[in-house]
Amino acid sequence: MSSGNTYLEQVVAQQERLEADLRSKRSVAPAAPAQNVAPGGPTRGGGRQQASQPAPNAVEVRVTGFGRWKTVIVPPNAFVVHTRRGRGEPLHVGLGVSFRYNPATDSYLVVPGAMQTILINAFCICRELQGVLVQAYVQWIIQDFSTAYRKLDFGDVEDPMRLVNLQLKEQAEAAIKDKVATLGVSDVLSDKQPIIEELTARLRAVAEGADRADEGLGLRIVTVQIKEAVVSSSRLWENLQKPYRSEQGRIARLAELAAEEAIGARELAASRLRQSAQIESDRELADLRARNAALQFDQEAGEQLRRSQRQEEDSRALADLQDATTRHAMALERERAAEEAEIGRLRIERETELRRLTVDGELALGTVRAQAAHEQALLELERTRLRADIDNAQSAESIQAKLVDALPEIVSKLPKPAELRAVTIGGNDTTTVGGLLAELAGVVGALQATLKKP
Repeated sequence: MSSGNTYLEQVVAQQERLEADLRSKRSVAPAAPAQNVAPGGPTRGGGRQQASQPAPNAVEVRVTGFGRWKTVIVPPNAFVVHTRRGRGEPLHVGLGVSFRYNPATDSYLVVPGAMQTILINAFCICRELQGVLVQAYVQWIIQDFSTAYRKLDFGDVEDPMRLVNLQLKEQAEAAIKDKVATLGVSDVLSDKQPIIEELTARLRAVAEGADRADEGLGLRIVTVQIKEAVVSSSRLWENLQKPYRSEQGRIARLAELAAEEAIGARELAASRLRQSAQIESDRELADLRARNAALQFDQEAGEQLRRSQRQEEDSRALADLQDATTRHAMALERERAAEEAEIGRLRIERETELRRLTVDGELALGTVRAQAAHEQALLELERTRLRADIDNAQSAESIQAKLVDALPEIVSKLPKPAELRAVTIGGNDTTTVGGLLAELAGVVGALQATLKKP
């Protein structure tokens, strides 16, 4: 089932609307006396005419007066010819000529002087035997009315131009069909100038008489134009459009492929650039990590070296301190040994002195015992008094001196030590007598503490 040609239907409908729009629209004239209003068609005789509504394309002519003394007033844009019975030539011929009119002997013809437009729809057969609708229009005007009213029929009361337009339309359609029959479909659709030239030449030959003006119709062709050329077959119209559409589709597809290729190349370049930047960034990050690792390793190695050096210094200082401590202990041991040797010598000397004194005392004891007893009592009293005085008058220096004097006796009374203890003397200044006495007092105190132990 073939589908209708929608575009063709639209063109025909538009043509019909255009024909209706080009018709002159006039409002209905009010009723008037028959002697005052006459149609624009030819009037013969002087009988009364009934007032009627003007034709769509007629010329409004006013007839004034009454009886034999009437006047026809013609619009300025209308041609008129006025004839009288018994005369071979018209009384008045021209554009917009008003005249006196006797209905009994006169007759007149009024024709519009405006430019006329003929709309043409020519259904043609082209060289490929395909139907083509050619839509054109022709505009013409009366150039020599004295010739035109003799050769053309303007007798239609309602539309004086109807028959002339119909005749010119038929001639134009015939000319268009003859020309299209020699052309192909593509030629008709793409180049309408040959059709315009052929149609113009034929109409001017008929209307204007070509080389001889007396052979023409007194008309002048103003313009000839081709508005549309439409293929009647919708399938053929689609087939005619397919190569161009296919070519345009091919161009569009090639453009798309070129664009995709360009975009792909740009994307590939951008991807390569991103990957290069990523690789460069990774390399820089790796170098930075390596530098950071090397710096951290150097810092750790430096720290370890510093710690090892510090440990070596600490070990060396500890060894020096231990060596110094050992040397000091050895010195103290030597000093202790020397003190013990000195103490032993002093003890031996004291024991020797004590034995000597004991022997001497035993020898003199007998002789002096009696005297000694008496004197002893006195001495004890005196000693007590002196001791009291001495105790009252003694000072630290005297006490220390007594302690020094009594040191041999104290040493002699000391038991033989069961163990050896080292006493470090270094808290006081031994370069002075006071310091030495203080050291000795400390030694004596240590010895007494030892003796008190069970």
